[in-house]
Amino acid sequence: MASVTMGRLRNAGDRAAGGRELTVTILVLALIAMLLRAITSAGIAQVQDFLLVLGSLLIEAVPFILLGALVSASIEVFVPASAFEKIARLPRPLQLPAAGFAGMAFPVCECGSVPVARRLAAKGLAPAAAVTFMLSAPIVNPVVLASTFIAYRGRTVQWTMVLGRAGLGLIAAMAVGWVISRQTSVGFLKQRPGDAETHQHEGGSRLTAFFGHVSGDFLFMGRYLVLGAAVAAGLQTFVPQSIIGSVAGTPVLDLLAMMLLAFLLSLCSESDAFVAASFVQFGVGAQLAFLVFGPMLDTKLGFLYAGTFSRGFFRIVLVVVAAVTLAGALWFEVFFG
Repeated sequence: MASVTMGRLRNAGDRAAGGRELTVTILVLALIAMLLRAITSAGIAQVQDFLLVLGSLLIEAVPFILLGALVSASIEVFVPASAFEKIARLPRPLQLPAAGFAGMAFPVCECGSVPVARRLAAKGLAPAAAVTFMLSAPIVNPVVLASTFIAYRGRTVQWTMVLGRAGLGLIAAMAVGWVISRQTSVGFLKQRPGDAETHQHEGGSRLTAFFGHVSGDFLFMGRYLVLGAAVAAGLQTFVPQSIIGSVAGTPVLDLLAMMLLAFLLSLCSESDAFVAASFVQFGVGAQLAFLVFGPMLDTKLGFLYAGTFSRGFFRIVLVVVAAVTLAGALWFEVFFG
C-alpha cells in the first residue's frame, strides 16, 4: 500500500514537472516566433541594437547565475539541516525576524528556498518562520544584493536600490509569515514520503552531488535568464518607445506593469537586477516593485507552491506580497523618485 502511494506521489510530481516544462517550452517557442517576426520586419540597426542589449545583459548576469548555483549546491551538500533548526528554539515573536535575516547567511535562490522551507517545516519549525525564510532568502542573500549593487553601479540610486530591495523584501516576507501564523497549520504542507529524512552525501559522492547540483541549478536558472533577457531586449528594441513611455509615465500602472512582467519572466533573483535596471523608462519605484515581487511570486514558483503547500497558500502570498510591494514601491517613488 505504501509503495502504491509513493508511486502515485511520484507520478503527480512527474506530471507537475512535465507541466512546467511544457509551459517553458511554449513560452520559448512563442518568444522565438515573435522575435523572428520582429527581426524580419526590422532594419539592420534594430537587429544590432537587440543583439547588443541581449549580449550585455547576459555577460553581466551569467557570472551571478554561476555563483548562485555554487552557493546553493554548497548549502545543499555541505550545510546540515540542523543549522536552520536553531530558529525553532527562539521565542515565537523573534522567529519571523530571525527567519527573515537568516537568508543573509544562507543564500539560496527562490527555487532552492522552497524545498528548504518544506524541509524545515516538516522537521518542526513553525510554518510562518519557514515561509518567511523562503520568501526573504532570494532577496536579502549576499549574492543577490551584490548583483543589485553591480547592476546599478554608476547611478545615484545604487545604494538606495540595494537597501530598498532588502528592506521591502524583508517586510513583505514577514507580512506573509504573520498572515500564515494567523491561519491554522493543519494541512499547511502537502504530505510526501520521506519528509523527515535528511539526505546524506558520504565520501566521494559529496563531490559528485555538488557538481550535479551546480550543473542542474545553472541550467535551470540560466534558461529563465535567457528568456527574460531576450524579452527585455525585445521590449527595448522593437516596441515603440511611445507605448512603453505611456505605461512608464502612468502612476500606479507602471508599478503594476513591472510586477506583472516580473511574474511572467520568472527570472532568477541573482540576475533580475540587470533586467530591471535596463528599463530606464520606468522610475525607481517600478524597478523596485519588479525586484521585490518577482523573487516571491512568478510562474515557476506558482507550480512549486502548488506542489508543496496546501490550497490557499498561493492566494495568501499573492494578495499580501502584491499589497506590500505596491504600497512600499509607491512610498519609495515619493521619497526617491
